[in-house]
Amino acid sequence: MLVPLAFADGFATTARVFTFEGLADGREHLALGLGERAAPPGPTTCDADATPTRLHSECLTGDVFGSQRCDCGAQLRESVERLDASGGFLLYLRQEGRGIGLYPKLDAYVLQDRGLDTYEANVALGYGEDERDYTVAAQMLGALGVDRVALLSNNPDKAEQLRRLGVTVAHRVPTGVHLSDANAHYLATKVERGAHTLDLPAEGWFGAPLR
Repeated sequence: MLVPLAFADGFATTARVFTFEGLADGREHLALGLGERAAPPGPTTCDADATPTRLHSECLTGDVFGSQRCDCGAQLRESVERLDASGGFLLYLRQEGRGIGLYPKLDAYVLQDRGLDTYEANVALGYGEDERDYTVAAQMLGALGVDRVALLSNNPDKAEQLRRLGVTVAHRVPTGVHLSDANAHYLATKVERGAHTLDLPAEGWFGAPLR
């Protein structure tokens, strides 16, 4: 199914949307084929070249409402344009709040306002720091005929999980740094505790030290 996409800044394209049955967690995840991948699918065969791919975890606050507390919406916008140019797949995964859900994520925001970082807040609520499992992503890629990817991500855990699940990650391609005064501590925490590959300024944003 073809779906025309348009973003607030004027960028527009068309994506082919794929749905799936029998995924491990029973949820409704989507894959968007962009650029040459928006063409009608051919025989299910794996490409010799690595397919540009983004695993994007759902973020209602960032993706839909433009929340500045994270960089999710900006990463989604960037990824769609880059995958449209190169031809690739964006897997939109229903894993809100690093897998804890929307309401718990909002509860975690309250704890962050009281001084906890994004990982500490999840743990304080009784969850793991990051509960995302990319088994369904590997299943989706298999159904799309993709077994070798160029992964558009700053998160090494995504690559490690895909490799354990049998997907060849030829290399990781970092996304841009979408830094603002509202998300500086959040991004710094992802670097310090999650080993995300983000090139942040050493002195923080607006001169404030990052913690």
